[in-house]
Amino acid sequence: MSRSIDYGNLMHEAMRGLIQKVLRDVSENGLPGAHHFFITFDTSHPDAELADWLSDRYPGEMTVVMQHWYDNLDVGDDGFSVTLNFGDAPEPLFIPYDAIKTFVDPSVEFGLRFETQEDEDENIGPTDLVPTTTASVPAVQPASKTRTHDAEESSEDDAKDAEIVSLDSFRK
Repeated sequence: MSRSIDYGNLMHEAMRGLIQKVLRDVSENGLPGAHHFFITFDTSHPDAELADWLSDRYPGEMTVVMQHWYDNLDVGDDGFSVTLNFGDAPEPLFIPYDAIKTFVDPSVEFGLRFETQEDEDENIGPTDLVPTTTASVPAVQPASKTRTHDAEESSEDDAKDAEIVSLDSFRK
């Protein structure tokens, strides 16, 4: 019986560790400069915690923005909790790293997209993770900016600057 190296899961683990490290630094030191995050996550993930009205309104996925106002950022080993403002109503969220679909920092054109089995079934390709820096990789696909929420809705326009790159076009 032969074994193989599961590069897809190893990359997922490494990139989720990167997100954890970035968020831990932000929780300790605040957001530096113009950095801000668009985080899309699966609201139906069994470990995700959000208000019933939010999960009813966004039953599949939701994109949140961490930029001008966020509070109580607590970064753990399995996920992070944060309080965000939804139309002048602060709401606590717990987002497991496994629920994250995209993590984008448009201020530096950086983004990660985690592919799911469903995406693979739709012929997107076998890539489990798509790390991106648009400055060095051509063949780009625009990042989604659906269902974005923050106290400053104008930051939604920044998502147009970030791009997600599929590495499938470079495979032989």
